Amino acid sequence: MRFGYAIVYVSDVVQAVDFYERAFGLARAFVHESGDFAQLDTGGTALAFTSHRLGAKAVPVPYTALHPSMPPAGLEFTFITDDVAGSFARAVSAGATALAEPHDTAWGQVVSYVRDPYGVLVGIASPVTGS
Repeated sequence: MRFGYAIVYVSDVVQAVDFYERAFGLARAFVHESGDFAQLDTGGTALAFTSHRLGAKAVPVPYTALHPSMPPAGLEFTFITDDVAGSFARAVSAGATALAEPHDTAWGQVVSYVRDPYGVLVGIASPVTGS
């Protein structure tokens, strides 16, 4: 078993991919011609987006759509970088909502938090240092 991808259900897949490219410097790996599914190249695990239209057909149960006016869901995507402050500024400049400026943690990371335009909680962090 391996973790293949995380999928965010959104109203506009191409718009979501465009945002993640601008905000986090990710590259699109695949965009289906229908515009209902796309994947970004994030390393070993892909970040994917599916339209609500396709999600309503593919997911066997109703789901709650994310919305930036609601509290974030109890999960986060974290992107690792050596330049947390610069990456945080880039994400906010691209339209992410700033939640927590870069700060040091007790376990040795520098972390910051933003929300994407769809309501996803996104961490931007330095690599975890060994103990």
